[in-house]
Amino acid sequence: MTDRISKERRSWLMGRVGSRNTSPELRVRSVAHSLGLRFRLHKKDLPGRPDIVFPKHKLAIFVHGCFWHRHSGCRKASNPRSSVEFWQSKFAANVARDARAVQDLEELGWRVAVIWECETRTKEGVTSFLSANIDDRQRDPT
Repeated sequence: MTDRISKERRSWLMGRVGSRNTSPELRVRSVAHSLGLRFRLHKKDLPGRPDIVFPKHKLAIFVHGCFWHRHSGCRKASNPRSSVEFWQSKFAANVARDARAVQDLEELGWRVAVIWECETRTKEGVTSFLSANIDDRQRDPT
């Protein structure tokens, strides 16, 4: 099956996909802030530039889009029907880069957690994720 829109239009659309301040990332940040957690964003000095970093907890969080980072079993991790080889190569490179970033961070003594786009849909889901990854005793009083 061919794409319904032109290659130029598809390229323009894909170029508009942001890598920072995405809706899932903003939801995680909002919940973290409401829980009294303090964090830094997109630390350039850390491997993989984690989306959210909790220096006090030595925790780096990546907020991954299900499509781009291939969330296993998720319906959002669909495969494009056109340019199949290109997409397979791109997805494989993304997954390999993610794995390298996690390994490098862990070698530096950081804990790493990944929250998937589909897991950020509800405030309860994000709260549960953060609670599971951050020790309550170390939260900043609010």
